[in-house]
Amino acid sequence: MTAFDTRLVHAGEQRLLDGTIPPVVRSTVNRVAPDAAYEDIRYPRLSNLPNQTTVADKLADLEGAEAGLVTASGMAAISAALFAVLAPGDHLLMQSVTYGATHVLACDFLRPWGVEVDLVSGVDSGSWRRAVRPNTKAIYVETISNPLLRVTDLEAVVAFAREHGLVSLADHTFATPVLVPGARIGIDLVLHSATKYLNGHSDVCAGAVLGSAARIHDVKARLQLLGGSLDPEAAWLLHRGVKTLGLRFRAQCANAMRIATYLHERGVTVHYPGLPSHPDHAVARRLFGARFGGMVAVELSDAAAAERFMNTLAFVFPGPSLGGLESSATRPAATSHAKLGPAGRAEQGIADGLVRLSIGIEDADDLIADLGQALDRL
Repeated sequence: MTAFDTRLVHAGEQRLLDGTIPPVVRSTVNRVAPDAAYEDIRYPRLSNLPNQTTVADKLADLEGAEAGLVTASGMAAISAALFAVLAPGDHLLMQSVTYGATHVLACDFLRPWGVEVDLVSGVDSGSWRRAVRPNTKAIYVETISNPLLRVTDLEAVVAFAREHGLVSLADHTFATPVLVPGARIGIDLVLHSATKYLNGHSDVCAGAVLGSAARIHDVKARLQLLGGSLDPEAAWLLHRGVKTLGLRFRAQCANAMRIATYLHERGVTVHYPGLPSHPDHAVARRLFGARFGGMVAVELSDAAAAERFMNTLAFVFPGPSLGGLESSATRPAATSHAKLGPAGRAEQGIADGLVRLSIGIEDADDLIADLGQALDRL
């Protein structure tokens, strides 16, 4: 198989106008043959313009999937995928600790719509077996959970899903295909907030769904009705950004390993699957090999200490997103998981003093010095 970085550059390319860089195809009115099927109509909402399909094909190749679809955001990808898989009366097994908006979608939207939802552990397969029912249709997990960075055994998820005839869905945002290609392992629908690592430049909001041609056809049908298609300009930017994913993400993983080790040695409570002390370190090594992602979470004494820590940082930007070239920090209790409320966060183990760090490509020594001075001031 062609090497990963080569596929990043060349997979899915259409070479429009014989150029290495494609033009942005903006037209919303395109010629239609008299005998054309509805799917042949070229229209942005149908996600079939060249900028949309080029990057979707590239991402499918990277994940080892048959087909792909890009969307207007990560939540557009997640919602379209779940609505394609589930119907009223179905039962969903959902990992309990997930991105806050995913949790709200499952508990506050799918449940009133008639889907039964059980929250289960992402790392205890026994909880899946205890919760499975005759009407269970799907299991949803995060490869590396947001924000506590627990690692789900994707191979166990695939085996469990196949045993019970379920559709497996995995939010692969924190892992990316650099660590492991989700579809190649056997996950039915691999989901991304492409806003993060896939684009990597903090200037695009996008999502992606990768899977079999049949499943992507079903997801696309829902997306066309929900309207969450990706604008061609944003698709062009995502196409540009993903080509450097390997270079960026490997540097971020190396920096994150050094920073997590430093913080651990300082006596800070650190969540990072690359540390031998992490409860899922063995699973992470088996799935990922020698790299463990660019996200690090630390627990400080309370919300006030976390805010002082973040406001003292010089190189680490206080912002709620992640995956960019620049390092950033956020307090999930106030941003990504604010809508869960205090009780919901406590149930998931998300403390008010938890700080989630997205490690960038800056010099690791500079980042360590910056984090060190902020800790000293506490």
